Amino acid sequence: MKNSLLLIVLVMSLVSCKKFDQDVEPELIKKQALLDTIASADKDENGCLDGAGYFWSTLNKECIKIYESAITLYPQDNQNNEDETKNAYIVFGVDGGNEAEIFLPNQVKSIILIRPEEGQPWKFDDWQLIPWKGFILKKGEEILFAGDGGVGPKITGSDKNED
Repeated sequence: MKNSLLLIVLVMSLVSCKKFDQDVEPELIKKQALLDTIASADKDENGCLDGAGYFWSTLNKECIKIYESAITLYPQDNQNNEDETKNAYIVFGVDGGNEAEIFLPNQVKSIILIRPEEGQPWKFDDWQLIPWKGFILKKGEEILFAGDGGVGPKITGSDKNED
């Protein structure tokens, strides 16, 4: 009788563990799928975290944080702009600076500009990047953006942007 009771308890334990594993496993799979979805939802097609300010640099073939590592150009009509999403940004290639990648506001793809030699402006179609008191970005004859050539936002000795 004891052996039969022990056998019944043992079988019940195994069956109940199996049932518990089967119930928990789909739930764990669902949770992991949700975590994977959340982790990838903010990434672009190159794996850059858009929400964290990272953008794919076609020129340098890596994710970069343009707000901190690129040269900032401010809208020509608002040089004291504090909204980073309205600025343009420049990243130079590792080839000595003859290639420049421009990130424009509200535009997904960047533009690659090339200069034939040092001292000349970088160009692509009707875009020009001219080195003058920093940089000027023109489309056709219109100056759209300009900046002092500094990386990141203009910072003074305090936490306020420079006027």
